[in-house]
Order: sequence, then structure tokens, then C-alpha cells
Amino acid sequence: MSLSRITRFLNLSLTTTTQKIPALHFSTSSLANEIYSYLQNNPKNTERVLNSIKPKLDATCVNEVLERCSLGNSQMGLRFFVWAGCQSSYRHSSYMYSKACDLFKIRENPQVVLDLMEGYRLEKCVVSVKAFKVVLSLCKEGRLANEALLVLKKMPEFHVCADTGAYNAAIELFSDSGDMDTAKKLLEEMGLIELYPNMVTYISMIKGFCDVGRLEEACELLKAMRAQGCMPNLVAYSTLLAGFCRFGSIDKAMELLEQMEKEGGECSPSVITYTCVIQSLCDRGMTMDALAILDRMDASGCPPNRVTVSTLIKGLCVDGQVEEAYKLVDRVAGRGSVSYGECYSSLLLCLMSIKKIEEAEKLFKRVLASGVRPDGLSCSVMIRKLCSEERMLDAFYLYNEIEKMGSISTIDSDIYSILLGGLCEEGHSVEAEKLARIMLEKRICLQGQYADIIVASLRSLGNTELITKLVGIQR
Repeated sequence: MSLSRITRFLNLSLTTTTQKIPALHFSTSSLANEIYSYLQNNPKNTERVLNSIKPKLDATCVNEVLERCSLGNSQMGLRFFVWAGCQSSYRHSSYMYSKACDLFKIRENPQVVLDLMEGYRLEKCVVSVKAFKVVLSLCKEGRLANEALLVLKKMPEFHVCADTGAYNAAIELFSDSGDMDTAKKLLEEMGLIELYPNMVTYISMIKGFCDVGRLEEACELLKAMRAQGCMPNLVAYSTLLAGFCRFGSIDKAMELLEQMEKEGGECSPSVITYTCVIQSLCDRGMTMDALAILDRMDASGCPPNRVTVSTLIKGLCVDGQVEEAYKLVDRVAGRGSVSYGECYSSLLLCLMSIKKIEEAEKLFKRVLASGVRPDGLSCSVMIRKLCSEERMLDAFYLYNEIEKMGSISTIDSDIYSILLGGLCEEGHSVEAEKLARIMLEKRICLQGQYADIIVASLRSLGNTELITKLVGIQR
């Protein structure tokens, strides 16, 4: 047996033969205190101490221990975090990884990750593949590509072989950062050590190549997937298609869309895939081509969602084809996937954005009269626009109509102060008092910039009690 293996065996033996301390059973807070005390009293070989006390972990306990360690013992805290992540009865959530990065300032000081690995080396610790994956996941959460690569390269020093998952963590980080040359080298390195990329590997790299506009290499990767027996799925196809749309290769996007439709099954385009193509066509002013995609969706049994419809409505309105937008609403509204309220709300917002205010106002009134409820955003935009034109009574009456429909709860809270201030300025005392009482009932605060004129106006009407209550509402 080699000297290094004998040393590792002795280290492991010491760990396993240490006198066992009875498992800790406390409330979460007291358990965290006990764990922290044990760690402080035994600063070396953290893992041995933790293995000896066998604490029953949960997220609250882990969080409390990390918070205590973050005040001056970051390395001890990180050692505890990695150990906890290796326990069979507990698993870190994405929130806990984020919390650890925040508490130990890993993003601001990436060196702490390398110091962690150096601590393991100096103490001749046995570090498992699972422990390495926890460290790599910390790097992933902190967006630390270079540190992840260094951690990956240290695995052989601990006599641990990296697996596909470990490489995926580093490849994803470099792909997300746009360093596709390094990601590509890591992919090639996997082949040299007889590791096979999986779907996660390929999708990370396809997305990375698409993000930097290297579409040909993304296409080659799709071919490589098939050659390796890893058949592209919907996510892989959609990622490449989004790259084509983003960088102007609309013809290639349409070809790929057709291929996905022909393959069918799990590779059939989703509503997100179709919407991506529609958005790309609308951005290029090809709105009728975008509208034709809706027919393909019908043929594929893929109903549009609100984003799809809103994208088409906006594209048609911006292109000056408002009548086609109305026809689209008539075609898709109420078919199950998108309601009348959602369709008309999108159309109202688009009419407002292209400065067809009068038409939007007429449509708004027709929609309300028909019993359709516009969403809070379209209501807010409409009332705000009337207020900006100093049409306070019109805005107030529209508000009343919206309130009758039950859509008022989602209106922006600052609109109340804008409208109330305008009513006060124009001397509409009856309407102003009514709106003030509505605000009081709904516990809506006065906005500071309108408070003085509102208070002065209500005081002139002798409503001191109403003023006191309205001003007393806390934010």
C-alpha cells in the first residue's frame, strides 16, 4: 500500500474511532448553539466533530449556524455548510446556497472558496465527490467560473475523479459568462477522460454559443448530440431557435421550427417556442407572417397564451394594422387559454402606446359596458392618462365604472392621490370628498407631493375629522 493511501486510511481511522458523543436532540435554536459551541471548541477537523455529534439538521438550524459563523469564522462556517450538504437526511435548497454566498461574501471575495480547499489539503481531509459538488454549487451560485475551474482541477489531488455533474457546473458557468472557448476545452477534456456529456452539458453550451452569436458552433453541437446518442429535446431545439431569432437568422429559425413540428412528440414546439418566433417576426415588421404562425399553432394543437396574443397585438398596432388587431381579439378571445379581459387589456395598452388615446377611451367604455373586466394595468394607464390631460371628472367617473366591475383593487395606489389632488384643484368638492372616503376605507396613504393641496381643500370644506384620519394612515 502506498504511503499516501496509508495516510488516508489512518486519517479515516482516526475519524471513525473517535469517541462518539450522543446524538444531539434540542430545539432548533439550542441545537444551532450547541453545534456552534462544538465547532468553536474543536477548530480543527470540523468534519470529525460533526460526525461524532450527529446533529439532526433542518434548514433553520443550518441557517442559524451559518449566521453565527459569518461573524468571524467564515472558514468554519463553510466547512460546516459543505459537511451538511453531504448528509443523507438533509439537502441544501437553492435559497441556502444563496444565503451562504451572502453571509460569507463569496461573490465579493472568491478567495474564500480556494482557502476552503487549501484547509482541506493542509488537514489531509478525505473530501468526497459529493463534497466537491457542494463547493461547485457554491461557485455556481456565486457565478465564480474561474474558482469553479480551480476546484475542478483540485479533485485529483484528493484522489477523487470528477464526474459529468462536476464538469457541468464549470461548463455552465463559463457558458453563462460568454467564455465559450474555455467551455469548449472542458467539453473536449471530458472526452479524454472517458466522460460523456449529457443533456445538461449540451444545452448549457448551445445556449452559451447562441448568446455570443456563434450559431454555427451551436448547430454543430446539435449534430454532435445525435452522434453521441443523446437526442435533442424541446429545450435544446428551442434554445437554438431562440439564438436564430435573436441574431437575425429568421429563415433558419423557420426551418428549425418546421423540423420540430415534423418530429413531433416531445420535440413539438411549445407555446414559448412559437411566441419566440412571433416576437422575432414582429420585430422585423413581418406581422402578417407572425399572424400566420397562429394557424400553425392551431394545427399543432398548441393554444396561444396571453404573451403570444399580446405580442401579436402589439406588432399589428405598431405596424399600423389596428383592424387586424381587432380581428385577432375576436378570433382568440374566450377560447379558453386567453380571456376577453386579457385580450382587450392588451389591445387597450397598445392603442395607448401608439397615441390613439380617443380610440382607446371609446374601447375602454365599450369593454366596461359589455361586462368585460380590464386588468389593473390597463385601468391604471387609462385613468393616469385622463389625469395628465386634466380631465379629472372623466377620470373619476371612469374610476367609478371600474369599481363597479370589481377591478379596482389592482389599480396603482398613487393614482388615488393624483386624482384626489386634481379634483381638489378643480374645485370638485363632492367628488373629492367621496374619493377621500374611499381612500380611507381602503387604507390608501396620501402621496406626499399631493398632500398639502388635498389637506387645504378638505379643510376648506370643514372636513377636519376626515383629514385627520386620512393623514393618519400609515404606509
